[in-house]
Amino acid sequence: MDPSLAELLDGIGPRLRRIRQDRGLTLDDLATATGLSVSTLSRLESGKRRPTLDLLIPLARTHRLALDHLIGAPNTGDPRAHLTPHRTEPRTGNPSVVVPLTTYPGRLQVFKQILGTGRDEPRLVSHPGHAWFYVLSGQVRLLLDDREQLLGPGDTAEFDTAEPHWFGPAGDRPAEILHLYGPHGDRPVTTSTS
Repeated sequence: MDPSLAELLDGIGPRLRRIRQDRGLTLDDLATATGLSVSTLSRLESGKRRPTLDLLIPLARTHRLALDHLIGAPNTGDPRAHLTPHRTEPRTGNPSVVVPLTTYPGRLQVFKQILGTGRDEPRLVSHPGHAWFYVLSGQVRLLLDDREQLLGPGDTAEFDTAEPHWFGPAGDRPAEILHLYGPHGDRPVTTSTS
């Protein structure tokens, strides 16, 4: 057997145990939810039973995870296949959920961002780079130094992030944007196709 495949298979049992324990489930809880026996689940987690699709699919459904995440499959090189959202609480006091769509260190970054409602007054920040975003849903309030803009679905904004800025939802409802950020001042370039 290919050594990398053997390593992947050997890691499934401990991963299944970690996922179950992280969710606060006992083997009995998981057996009830999946229809698999406690003995089968225990043998899977200890590596005494080889994982098969008929065992892994009920576990993936119960945990609401993709099979590749459940078994720890290697990345395909396509970041869209492994989108990992994370919550942020930036210095601006505006919580958000960020889903990276690219993972190119030091290059143009693209991500989908859900802007949550802030608990504090907006605080302007500045840092090197260039930002561009497209509003997907909701209303976005953009502060650029002493200027303010309200943007709705379909609107775009572009600015040098060295200029003091803040953006977040306009009101008490979240907003969603597609966000491009060039850490070294990289900018999206538009060309006419007519």
